[in-house]
Amino acid sequence: MRVGLFVTCLVDLMRPRIGFATLRLLEAAGCEVVIPEGQTCCGQPAFSAGDRVAAAALAKKLIAEFEGFTYVVVPSGSCADQIRNEYAGLLAAEPDWQARAQALSPRVFELTDFLTRVAQVEQLPGTFRGSITYHDSCAGLRHLDIKQQPRQLLARLPGVELREMVGAEECCGFGGAFSIKFGAISAAIAERKCDKATATTADAIVGGDLGCLLNIEGKLRRLGDETTRVLHVAEVLAGDC
Repeated sequence: MRVGLFVTCLVDLMRPRIGFATLRLLEAAGCEVVIPEGQTCCGQPAFSAGDRVAAAALAKKLIAEFEGFTYVVVPSGSCADQIRNEYAGLLAAEPDWQARAQALSPRVFELTDFLTRVAQVEQLPGTFRGSITYHDSCAGLRHLDIKQQPRQLLARLPGVELREMVGAEECCGFGGAFSIKFGAISAAIAERKCDKATATTADAIVGGDLGCLLNIEGKLRRLGDETTRVLHVAEVLAGDC
């Protein structure tokens, strides 16, 4: 199957190795993977800020770049949610574009959802050994029902011990612009998340959205924790960590 990989702007700018790990996983699953070179942002930041003009322009750009693929895979629940669930409404005033958004929507998948439900992988290249605790990001969990998929995949790695934290489904405090507009509240939420995660004594905190992971790792380090690793699930599954 021919898959278009939407890397996401945050992964591209802050942790490109997640993109390479995603590529490795998709190729191991037997996919022909194409990464459009002109891709940029899904438009979620503009959409969340109320700039519908900019969000619509970015939506059209992404649709044009990715609508030719059998599937579109995204290593981020929040970006996948934006493309899958928001584009059609955003472009409602332009019927042709709305129709193209609606046609693309069911072919857009968050990475772990794609690997479990579409590719149905049985073996993974990862060799991680140690204990992890998993953080469920808000958009992936609530808008895409991403809960068991990453855990099913991680369970296929014989060296991984999953230690569930209390409040795994609670927000990390990032929320995109929320962490900037409401810094004190965001910091308090992040500290609570870090406390619950480190209470498991797991070697690593793992999640599926880089925004969450950057927020958690930043708070951990400011709290003086220099040992707990913070990893994207793609890195663990692919062995790139």
